[in-house]
Order: sequence, then C-alpha cells, then structure tokens
Amino acid sequence: MIFPDLSSVLPFVSQSEFDALKPEAEFSNALLHTGQGAGSDFLGWVSLPSEISPELLADISSTARHLQQKADTVIIIGIGGSYLGSKAVFEALRDPFAAPKIVFAGHTLSEDYMSQLMEATKDREIAAVVISKSGTTTEPAVAFRIVKQEIEKRYGPQEAASRIVAITDSSRGALKKVATEAGYKTFTIPDDVGGRFSVLTPVGLLPLAIAGIDIEALVSGARQMEQVTGPQIPFEKNPAAQYAAARYLLYKHGFLVEILASYEPSLQYLGEWWKQLFGESEGKQNKGIFPASVSFTTDLHSLGQYIQEGERILFETVLSVREPSHTLKIEKAQDDGDGLNFLAGRRLSEVNHKAELGTSEAHVSGGVPNIRIEIPRISPTTLGELLYFFEKACGIGGYLLGVNPFDQPGVEVYKKNMFRLLGKPGF
Repeated sequence: MIFPDLSSVLPFVSQSEFDALKPEAEFSNALLHTGQGAGSDFLGWVSLPSEISPELLADISSTARHLQQKADTVIIIGIGGSYLGSKAVFEALRDPFAAPKIVFAGHTLSEDYMSQLMEATKDREIAAVVISKSGTTTEPAVAFRIVKQEIEKRYGPQEAASRIVAITDSSRGALKKVATEAGYKTFTIPDDVGGRFSVLTPVGLLPLAIAGIDIEALVSGARQMEQVTGPQIPFEKNPAAQYAAARYLLYKHGFLVEILASYEPSLQYLGEWWKQLFGESEGKQNKGIFPASVSFTTDLHSLGQYIQEGERILFETVLSVREPSHTLKIEKAQDDGDGLNFLAGRRLSEVNHKAELGTSEAHVSGGVPNIRIEIPRISPTTLGELLYFFEKACGIGGYLLGVNPFDQPGVEVYKKNMFRLLGKPGF
C-alpha cells in the first residue's frame, strides 16, 4: 500500500510541527466525510470507489465492446477533468509504440491538431465518446461539432447514433438535449463529482475500457486506498493526511512550488492530471502551492540545474516505481569504448533507480525537500490507489489551506474575455 516517505522532509520541518498539525489534519479529513466543509456539494468522489456498482461496470464494459466492434479508433472528446484522468491512466499502461485504440480531441483549440487528427483517421473506422456536463464548453463543443459531422457524413445519422456515446448531465444541458434527440447511448456525470475528481466515473472508466484497460482492477485499487484514508484512520497511519500535512508545512516554510518527479516516461500524463487536481483546487485567494512536473532523468539535462541551485522555493514529490514490467540487461562490450563495462550484467532499472537515489540526495543537500512515494509497479490496481491517494490528499490540503478545494472561479475569467473578443452574443 502506498505510504509517503517523509524522511527527507524532516530536515526542513520539525517533527513537533507535524505533531501539532495532527488535530487539524484529522479534522480536515473528517470534513470530507461529514460534508460540513466548503464545497460540500462536490464530495461524491470521497465514497465513489466503494459505491461503484457491478451493474455500472458491466454497462461500461458492454458499451466499450460495442464501440470496439464498430471502430478501430475511438475519438475521446473532453477537456480538463473530462480528459486528463483517462489520458493519464491510458498513457501509463499502453505500449508507447503501438497504434492507440483511442485518441483525444477537444482539449485544445489548435487548428493544426484538429486537422491532423481528422487526416489521420480519414481511412479508419471511427466512433466517438463526447464528455461534457453542459455541452457548451468551447473546446470540446467545437471538436464534437467537427467529429459528429464527419461521422454523420460517412455513415448517415442512424448509424452515426450507434457510434457516438455521450457522458453528460443526467437531465439538462445542451449535450444532454442533443444526445436525447439523436438517440445516443449516454452515461451520467454525477452532480456531486467535479471534473478533476471524475476519473473513477464513466468520464474516465469508459475511455479506459475501450482502450482495453482493466477498469475493475483500477476501481479495486481506489477502494483499497479509500479504506486506509478514512476518517477512522489516525493521522500517523493515514497516507493521504501525511502527504497533505507535509505539503502544507513546507508551504508555510516558504516552499511555494511542488515538482512531481517520475523516472518512468509513461507517468508523464499522470503529472498533467496531478497538476490540474492540485492547481485548480488550491490556487485561490492568492494562496496555494504551484504544481509542476518533470520526467527524469530526461529533465535533469534541462531543469536539473535550476532545481539544484536556483531559488530555494521548490520541493519535490518523487514517484518511484519499484519493479518495471520488462527486463533488459546491459551486456559487456569487447572494447569497452564507452567505458560502461562496469555496468555489464545489471538491469537498466537498477541504473535508473541509482540515478533516482543520487538525484534525491543531491537535491536534498542543495536545499530541496523530497517526499518519496513508491509504488510496486505500474498496473491498474496501483494507479487506482494512486489516483484516490492524490484526490484525498488534495481535499485535506485544501481545507488545511483554508480554501474551497472544489470550485474554480478563476477559470471563468479567460472564457468571458474570449467570448467578448469572438463577438458571442451577451458578451
């Protein structure tokens, strides 16, 4: 089970500070379960893993098989929480050199990206999953219009309806209206689950099932983490509360930027999901840790210098994978021209782990606190654990910080300006 290693935080934060924060951290965790804190209308994610029914999982799996039979490529349309969770798990588990079963649209307004996607799928059998609570968020709404028109042009309206699934509000909104009129299969985004906490709803589970990922194992991992982070678990044994407390205390000591570091390229998009989760939840009232992410060892050759010797406002959360899924040993060379024979017979993962440990030592000695989170391997179960762990820590951390972790009023500012500049009626 995931539990953060805080030994490299203690040189920067005293044990007495952790002890003093215990009552507040436990109270913040309890608020997530009693619904007495800010944003209580959006706490459905807290008990979501244990409440996902076998019938819903079966329905999602059946729909995924239907779309797999219809198409060799399914276009997933969504942005923010309607995109990043499934993208994170998909990228973590897929073969990076295999043709993807799913591709993503609606997360950008780039004309080049959308044109290239449509060109790449012109000779493929396609279907679509469109994800939006309202149906009017600009990026996915524009992408859906383009994809919907293409599907209808190819297959006709009746067949098109069998190739499009909508994940939206249960009763209202533009997308719900379109789906009902066209006869699309629909799934509901729960009213009490915000987008960035929605990966374990059909928002994340259907795309992942289409991609062939074991969603039951993903949910099982989240259920396990739900159990060990409940309000009955004392602070010392609660992994999410420990992580939230460490982040909060480092922030109070002037460490304003958190870097999520991983040594596996497949976890890059987990970092993107994590950035939205914490950035949108905590960045309010001129407060909050700025979340960033890096992929090591690659970024040691770009950002490594700054992390080691730049402004001392950074701390790292290192996501470590104990055992890779493959085995590759370094072989001995006859001439040893590259001087690497001292590594002969060792697995590449051993070299990677030594780089990880050496980097952490260097950064801590350079004034960068490190939190270490180890998972045994990258699998649906461990990813489910990890997703819920970060969600729970984020909720606790938001309450420690004194903000509502479940709204995002600042996101609306750019939209109003964009609509005004585009001449949208009413703006």
